[in-house]
Amino acid sequence: MARRYGMVILLILFSVGLLDVQGAAGLSKSSKSKAVHKKHSSVKVKRTPRKLILRSASALVMDQQTGEFLVQKQSKMVLPIASITKLMTAMVVLDAHIDLEELITIEPSDVDTLCYSPSRLPVGTSLTREDALLLTLMASENRAAHALGRTYPGGLEAFILEMNAKAGLLGLSRTRFEDTSGLSSGNTSSAQDLAMMVDAAYQYSLVREFTTREEASIQSGRRKIEFHNTNRLIQNPRWQIGLSKTGFTNEAGRCLVMQVSVAKRSLLIVLLDSQGKLTRLADANRIRHWMEEQSSARRKRQG
Repeated sequence: MARRYGMVILLILFSVGLLDVQGAAGLSKSSKSKAVHKKHSSVKVKRTPRKLILRSASALVMDQQTGEFLVQKQSKMVLPIASITKLMTAMVVLDAHIDLEELITIEPSDVDTLCYSPSRLPVGTSLTREDALLLTLMASENRAAHALGRTYPGGLEAFILEMNAKAGLLGLSRTRFEDTSGLSSGNTSSAQDLAMMVDAAYQYSLVREFTTREEASIQSGRRKIEFHNTNRLIQNPRWQIGLSKTGFTNEAGRCLVMQVSVAKRSLLIVLLDSQGKLTRLADANRIRHWMEEQSSARRKRQG
């Protein structure tokens, strides 16, 4: 009997020892795993530039110096362009070398009866052609844009013919104009065409100056009327904008074209048919951040 009890005690002691060995092995494995995890967690993970997602229906980013398309989204799609039209209006006025100091008067025929868009430029206001051009480009004044076409030698029809002729000379095969303001949905183009049009407009010093002016005022009778740039990015010090034009109609959505300097590159940005008031601005900011990330990643690779 004593011998049997002795055997049982030996078996119990052996089992306890085995469990201790397994426990020690498990503890050692766990500690090793934690050490490995700690080692790997201390290694810095290289972040690749995030994917660029744009909300505008059509978009294009082009290197102005090389002509390279850096970003494209349905860039050949033909869409209404709203007040982006006014860049062509300005070029036709300046190409004609008309007297910019000549006074022109806003008439009832200049009032928008197509979209009934609001205007801060009263009928009967007299202003120089240069001021009309400034308000057309900076504040996107439709009455001023219509008056520029109406007072053109040969009248409005001759002006619109010249707009389309200019588009042909620039090779804008997907571009068509029906009015001087962009209120007509028949004013259409593609993002690719508009990048070329913006590049052409950028060659005019007055277009660069007027599209980037923050504010201006004119005298209408006894009243002084203040106007502001329709692109709020003009006031943002993070942006270096050389040319800017916004546009909006229900058919075109919200549009934006700009010549900008980002990451030491001259870029042409076109955003068409953005839904919502802030979408085009948000897309523009996403493009700027993306370009800066690309530039930073490139410098790291080279360094």
